[in-house]
Amino acid sequence: MRYFMLTLLFLNASEFLSAGDTQREIRAADIKAHVRFLASDELEGRGSGTEGNKLAAEYIADHFQRWGLQPAGTNGTFFQPFEFASGVELGASNSLAFKGKSIGPEGMQLVPDVDFRPLGFSSNGTVTGELMFAGYGVSAADLGYDDYSGLNVEGKILVVFRYTPEGSDPHSEWYKHGSFRTKARVARDHGATALVIVTGPQDDPADDLVTLSFDQTASSSGIPIVSMKYSRFDEILQTHGLNCEMLQDSIKQSGKPVSLDLGDVTVSLQTDVNLVQATTSNIIGYLPGLDENLKDRFLVIGAHMDHLGWGGPGSGSLEPDTHEIHNGADDNASGTAGLLELAEDFALGSNKLPIGLVFIAFSAEELGTLGSAYYVENPTIDLKKTDAMINMDMIGRLRDKLLTVYGTGTSPDWPQLLNEVNKDSTFALSFVDDGYGPSDHAEFYEKEIPVLFFFTGSHNEYHKPSDDPETLNYEGAESVARLVSRITSKIGTRGEKLPFTHVASTSPGSGGSENRQFSVTLGVIPDYSADVEGMKIGGVRPDGPAEKAGLQPGDTILGMKGKKILNIYDYMDILGELKAGETVEIDVLRGEERVTFSATMQARK
Repeated sequence: MRYFMLTLLFLNASEFLSAGDTQREIRAADIKAHVRFLASDELEGRGSGTEGNKLAAEYIADHFQRWGLQPAGTNGTFFQPFEFASGVELGASNSLAFKGKSIGPEGMQLVPDVDFRPLGFSSNGTVTGELMFAGYGVSAADLGYDDYSGLNVEGKILVVFRYTPEGSDPHSEWYKHGSFRTKARVARDHGATALVIVTGPQDDPADDLVTLSFDQTASSSGIPIVSMKYSRFDEILQTHGLNCEMLQDSIKQSGKPVSLDLGDVTVSLQTDVNLVQATTSNIIGYLPGLDENLKDRFLVIGAHMDHLGWGGPGSGSLEPDTHEIHNGADDNASGTAGLLELAEDFALGSNKLPIGLVFIAFSAEELGTLGSAYYVENPTIDLKKTDAMINMDMIGRLRDKLLTVYGTGTSPDWPQLLNEVNKDSTFALSFVDDGYGPSDHAEFYEKEIPVLFFFTGSHNEYHKPSDDPETLNYEGAESVARLVSRITSKIGTRGEKLPFTHVASTSPGSGGSENRQFSVTLGVIPDYSADVEGMKIGGVRPDGPAEKAGLQPGDTILGMKGKKILNIYDYMDILGELKAGETVEIDVLRGEERVTFSATMQARK
């Protein structure tokens, strides 16, 4: 195996023995050895589809094999491969040209990736139209500011400044209005055919272009959108006796929008951005049950093995564009190490269960639980025979004995079972009823399977390069894994399946798209794995506005409050504009039929 040589790079002899020949019981030392490998710099953050991710997958599969687990992936292997969109790249057909009397007979032809660059979520297409400057492209009724007030931008190609009149402060009330996605949606809603974004000299004296990046969704902006150097826009403005510095000064000093009709200039724009497809794999091992009458029942134990690679979107670093390895020791090498210890314990120890155990290391969780979403739609073991799913995500930072367990309301039997296995009060258990949440168990809950999610809490190293092996509490991780082992045994020796219950919407914003600080909720969980135009609903919360209105899982929201929704970002933007008690029309695609529902927004609790 390729990981063998990597292991030798950073494990001393005793630690290597621990990783390669671990004991048959759950031990902190073995968890540490697994984490030291999985969260090593050599694996480069285990980003889905990368070589480091493949090495981690082989490491897990090799241990499953040596412990005697049966392959439960595809084609008789431990691997369940699936494709996903991993990034974007520029195509060969990108062009931007300006013509007009004020520019000169030759016009101005810009060089792609030098003078301008499409954004990663730009629509592909060719457009021609008159040019108009529309300030910062912000329409913020809550702030009494609207760059579009009095402007007719129908059919125009707009130039707007990046950020907002208040700059790029993430703590500013203006901040939500300054995102690229929001600017694109607002321009599109007002009838613009394309958007050109310029970072003004007051925000970037170096005059850099916006980095080509992928924001974890294949959905486009609905119109072409590019970044252009302000120095090239200045060449157009100078014919009007202006420049970008003067325009920024005017807006910031007056606090009022400034627009400019540049209709004598015609723009020809072509954008060509291609999605890059990659392959990653879930790793699945299986231990059959011993009881002939119960061996067709299964319990899934899972943890995601991927992380953020070299950072980028999703990084919690103060400089998220920094190219630095994010090792993800707690998130989620810790849960993966716990998964490995449990697999070894049940495979080689004396604790054999009547029902079968399925151990799954999911990939692409950080991209929106893609691995678990793929598994539940393509199960290698019948979901109808699955008693429950237990998930471990970030179990390495136990403090003050506090262990949070999500999903305790998904079966009425969970609280009693958990209190029984914790009768020695090893933990101060905190129960959260909700079966939804930001990890792989949510995909199983949507399939009406009882779930538990074990979590030792967030911390300052979350999604940062500093989430390294030396920061973990390995004795604490051992105790969590032992608790999971005990609850697994409890479920595995029951004579009957756990009953399932839907959880009432006690915390409408937990998980999913509504975890930002919105004042209202619709009560839906997005399907992040869906490749559709619109926002596909993966789940609907009981007693929430969506359920009361008649929306169902599988519906795709195409519009809300009269505004078109092309993707989850459009949905979040519009949600942020709504108030509790406000009733809005929601346009939905159900199968092949378009249906309109009326939903009354509910205040977040």
